[in-house]
Amino acid sequence: MTRVMPTLALLVATGVAISAGTPAQQAGAPATPPPAANTTPWPAPPATKLESDYTSLFNGKDLTGWKIGGPANSFSAEQGAIVAHGLSGAGHLYYDGAVENHLFRNFTLRLDVMARNRSNGGVYILTEFQETGFPGKGFEVQVNNSHTDRIRGGSLYHVVDLSNIPAKDDEWYPMEINVQDMVITITVKGEQVVRWKQPADWNSNYDTPSRKIAPGTFAFQAHDPNSVTAYANIRVKALK
Repeated sequence: MTRVMPTLALLVATGVAISAGTPAQQAGAPATPPPAANTTPWPAPPATKLESDYTSLFNGKDLTGWKIGGPANSFSAEQGAIVAHGLSGAGHLYYDGAVENHLFRNFTLRLDVMARNRSNGGVYILTEFQETGFPGKGFEVQVNNSHTDRIRGGSLYHVVDLSNIPAKDDEWYPMEINVQDMVITITVKGEQVVRWKQPADWNSNYDTPSRKIAPGTFAFQAHDPNSVTAYANIRVKALK
């Protein structure tokens, strides 16, 4: 996720230089068109057997049990995956189903994620539905291999930021997010990359009003028109 003001956010997130333009453009000449979209077919997600103590949150066919905040065309179900593409600007897809009444506190979330070239996305935890805007509650786990935002996949965004590139573009990889009491751990490709314990005096971080451990739901992010990410085999185990 890249967090800046509207309009400027779109320019930065899509990689457009902010300037007055060339003399020819100022004179009314057509601007250079944006890069063509990546039309290379993306691979189908891996087949994963549902563990006996986990519950699936996605039926693999449609968005039943999920609710879009933001542009309605931001999300679709394709090839057994939830595909996030912010065609009309940023949007978020919130789990709104019956499992735990979509309110989770201690849990392990497992899923497979994939990002296309120069794409940015994220998995939100402990959040709540918003009609528009970036979620103001909960935490984002970054999905990003090559986007201009240099906070890479597996980061607990703006809490524990990582620079290591977790995977290749168009590569599916497993992610596990665990919340137990006041500790969040993130595992990517079987390797723990984040273990963060919320300090006793923690109120939030510097850019989100309520980024703290408290019951909430899950969400996926459609970041911008040039970012395509996908999520599959989404399952959760509630913990005591």
